[in-house]
Amino acid sequence: MKIALGSDHAGFLYKEALKTMLTEQGYEVVDCGAYNTAPSDYPLYVIPAAQKVAAGECERAIVLGGSGNGEAMAANKVKGVRCALAWNEETALLSRKHNNANVLSLGARLLSLETAKQVVMLWLTTSFEHGRHEQRLQQLSNYQENQNITL
Repeated sequence: MKIALGSDHAGFLYKEALKTMLTEQGYEVVDCGAYNTAPSDYPLYVIPAAQKVAAGECERAIVLGGSGNGEAMAANKVKGVRCALAWNEETALLSRKHNNANVLSLGARLLSLETAKQVVMLWLTTSFEHGRHEQRLQQLSNYQENQNITL
C-alpha cells in the first residue's frame, strides 16, 4: 500500500517516526512535507497529501499537526477525500469501518507517539464494513457533487 504523509512543523517529528515505522512494515511512503520543524502552514503539505489519494496516486494518507483539527479540515477540502481525526484506537477503527476514511489526521500534541503508531497500524489494517454505511457515503458524495442532499 502506498501512503502519503503530510504535516506542519508541529507534526514533523511524528511524521518522521511514522515514515520509518511504515517503511519498516513494507509500506511505500510519499513524503509531502514539512521537512523540518521551522514554522510552516499545514495546507501547503496536507492538501498535496490528500490530493495524492484523490488522484489515485496513493491508497491512503496520514496528516499531522498540533491538534490535527486544521489538517483534517484542509484534507476534507479535497474532493473525494474522507479525512477522519482520530485520538485513540476506537476513533480510528470506526473511521475505517463506518466511514471508509482514506485520510487519517492526528494531533501530535494530543497523543503519545506510541499511541499514534498503534492508531496508524489499526487504521491501515481495518476494512470498511460496507452495508448500511454505503448509503451514507453516497449521500456525502452526492452533496459534494451537487451541493444538495435528499433526506
